[in-house]
Amino acid sequence: MQYTAMTNDFFQNVFDVVRLIPKGRVTSYGAIAKYLGTGRSSRMVGWAMNASHGVKPKVPAHRVVNRNGMLTGKAHFATPTLMEELLLKEKIKVKNEIIIDFEKHYWDPIKELGF
Repeated sequence: MQYTAMTNDFFQNVFDVVRLIPKGRVTSYGAIAKYLGTGRSSRMVGWAMNASHGVKPKVPAHRVVNRNGMLTGKAHFATPTLMEELLLKEKIKVKNEIIIDFEKHYWDPIKELGF
């Protein structure tokens, strides 16, 4: 995929939102897309998360999961278990690659940050 200035701006906006997710909380690709006013671009949010490793300041990409709490982005971390390990450090338990008590840990940027 070739990144354009528009894509880079979108990715930066995604990174800015993800940096606001508190420790011990998670959100979804779709929630970020809706917050940014591009509700149908959850896949682009996923691409941004894939491109976020190594970005400074750090982007806590492990806090972004699919709408069902599944760790769909885990393949893009340095090891197959790193995403789950980072979540566990924040007291978020995972079973079968799905966050336990997803609703309890869910952070909705529209509700938390306003729209």
